[in-house]
Amino acid sequence: MTAKPNRSGAGAFFAGLLRHQIMIPLAAMLLLTIFHLIVDRSFFSISLMHNVNGDPVLTGSIISVIDSGSELAILAIGMTLVTAASGGQDISVGAGIAISGSVILRVLCGTNPSPEHMQAPIIVAFLIGCLAAAACGAFNGALVAFFRLQPMVATLILFTAGRSIAAWVNNNRLPVVNDIEFKYFGGYIPGIPIPTPFLIAIVCFIVTWAMLKFTNIGLYAQAVGINEKTSRLNGLNPAVIKLTAYVILGLCVGVCGLIKTSRVGSINYSVIAKDIEMDAILAVALGGNALSGGKFSMSASVLGAYVIQYLTTTLYSLNVRPAAISAYKAVVVILLVVCSAPAVREKFSRLMKKARAGKPSGSAA
Repeated sequence: MTAKPNRSGAGAFFAGLLRHQIMIPLAAMLLLTIFHLIVDRSFFSISLMHNVNGDPVLTGSIISVIDSGSELAILAIGMTLVTAASGGQDISVGAGIAISGSVILRVLCGTNPSPEHMQAPIIVAFLIGCLAAAACGAFNGALVAFFRLQPMVATLILFTAGRSIAAWVNNNRLPVVNDIEFKYFGGYIPGIPIPTPFLIAIVCFIVTWAMLKFTNIGLYAQAVGINEKTSRLNGLNPAVIKLTAYVILGLCVGVCGLIKTSRVGSINYSVIAKDIEMDAILAVALGGNALSGGKFSMSASVLGAYVIQYLTTTLYSLNVRPAAISAYKAVVVILLVVCSAPAVREKFSRLMKKARAGKPSGSAA
């Protein structure tokens, strides 16, 4: 009688861990970290300095990653839910950020493009900006859910017209908010050396985790994404679930609009959040989520967003020309996404099983 190999314990733990979605962005992050440990260890140096206002702040390449990647992480939360429910992606989030940011600045500035004092409380401007972004999300969601347009076609409308709408909100003027309190949301809060956008991203993730934990929206989105007809037979309303997912993405866009405009205290309609929708989609893919909809991992998507920013900051540190960064990112991300494809993972799993089966299993008792 031959004893069966014992697959319990550490081996089973690591085998299960390797099958988890979050291992994909973690592996990518590990590769980038190993690269910097070999090429340039100063990438990980963090120092405490003082900003122009005399407040102590943390600086360094890693701080830049968590700071600049925060908007992308927030967008990845909403994009993951939209992808899971509709089996498609929203390519208008950059234009949506321009609209919500323009609305926020219009409320703060009023009729004067550069007032000495804000004309409304920041919280009021933020809530109105979120409402505008949620309305954009509802528009996209209605086209997808009720008119059954393909998500990319439906969102192409705002992708094309959104920035013009943003400019129209402020009569093609470039409003400027000089109040220092407004810039806290895109910079640093006095006494807190960590970038505020990163703290906002943490809050958004916690709120989303609580929503998925204590409501069924995540389960419903997965059910609709996997099989819409079956979910309808089980009493769900796929149209309402898709619409809800797009509205949630709209709220994420509104938060990003606040951060983006707060960073500079103004807005450039044609440049703000340019191409961020592509990075958000890549973050979802890098998180191991199927772009055709269904099961998803929110934490893997958020981590994937920071990996995308990690890669971008790495390319800048290597003095890669800005015009060429997109090409380098595309090559690297394609490799990562291909390696994370279900067919590739299944092939790798079979090879691992064959390797384990080839090992001596012990002698008979």
